[in-house]
Amino acid sequence: MTGTLLRQVRVVDPVAQTDQVRDVLIRDDKLEAIALTLTDIPDDTEVIDATGQLLAPGLVDLYSHSSQPGYESRETLADLMAGAIAGGFTRVGILPNTLPALDQPGAIRHLLDLACELPVSPQPYLLPWAALTQGVQGEQMTELAELAQIRSLALAGFADSQPLNQPVLLRRLLEYAQPLSCPLALWPCDTALMGQGVAREGSLALMGGLPGIPVAAETGALAALLELIREIGTPVHLMRISTARSVELMAQAKAAHLPVTASTTWMHLLFSTEDALSYDPNLLLAPPLGNPEDQAALVSGVKTGVIDAIAIDHSPYTYEEKTVAFQNAPPGAIGLELAFAALWQRFVATGEWTALELLQAMSSRPTQCLGLKTQGLVTKQPLQAFLFDPTMEWVVDLDTLHTPAVNTPFCQQTLTGKVLKVWMGF
Repeated sequence: MTGTLLRQVRVVDPVAQTDQVRDVLIRDDKLEAIALTLTDIPDDTEVIDATGQLLAPGLVDLYSHSSQPGYESRETLADLMAGAIAGGFTRVGILPNTLPALDQPGAIRHLLDLACELPVSPQPYLLPWAALTQGVQGEQMTELAELAQIRSLALAGFADSQPLNQPVLLRRLLEYAQPLSCPLALWPCDTALMGQGVAREGSLALMGGLPGIPVAAETGALAALLELIREIGTPVHLMRISTARSVELMAQAKAAHLPVTASTTWMHLLFSTEDALSYDPNLLLAPPLGNPEDQAALVSGVKTGVIDAIAIDHSPYTYEEKTVAFQNAPPGAIGLELAFAALWQRFVATGEWTALELLQAMSSRPTQCLGLKTQGLVTKQPLQAFLFDPTMEWVVDLDTLHTPAVNTPFCQQTLTGKVLKVWMGF
């Protein structure tokens, strides 16, 4: 196979903690050599001037929604996988709320078999989350031990993608999951306190006439969950952290050495309730966007590592589903193709974060949250990496996206930063 030589590419490896400009030789989807300047180049090598471009390990998304099986009119699995590759993601966690739900080994195997048959190349690894409760209804436990046996097939762990508001059930799940050595992801949220709210409670929501959701809807559930974790000792990943007070609670939990990790979504880092006052239904999320102080705390939490990872929570909807009044829209937005470029543009290009800090939150630390081995840009090993041009401009629309879903506030806007190529060595 013809090799590729990337001349003077910026090599950013969050595992090795290096950010250097180097020549990189890639052959047979392996990083063959890396040096200040390479001179001994095989004849069949394509030489690319990669000055100003970035080579980094593949991105890892902890959780996103697959519309197949069950909701193919929104997006097919092939669309999702192609979009993930276009966004630099080599591993994508799939939440279990498909139709049927991923609550049995057969359903998970069917999803993975379906992915293998798709004409998408290269393909990202899909990491399905097995449902904690039957039909993700939050009422009866699934057969956790039986599901845990298929961990070797690329199971991410256990999650429900919905809040669990039965304390006794939650306690039992923590007890049963403890000996299974599978990651457990929970969304701390009190749905009774949420009520019919659509925005984070505060002066901005009040000014905009948007029904508010109190901070306590998240922090009350989080505090109770942390007490259970303290008592039982089961490691847990806390999904969708969205408030400043939750960041404080996570910092306290980590200082107390509780076995917890946490993530927020890319949208909660880029937008706040101020943006939701535009009434763009693509900014209706669950949990809702935070107030500016929440957004600032999340940005700081990611930078310091209190918030371990940035998740995409990719949620495609049809045009008809999202083109409604703000309060009537289903929550969620697409993001696999957009997140890295948008975050780079907002935080790295402005100097607020380093490239290493962004890649830690989107590559190495998500891998650790899943209990998987981290692998940076290691020579002689199968390469999972992407090449990114931080200066390339492109317009977000149906012609440039790989998905038919355009439920994003970036639609018809210009983003600066584009993934040029992805390597998926096996």
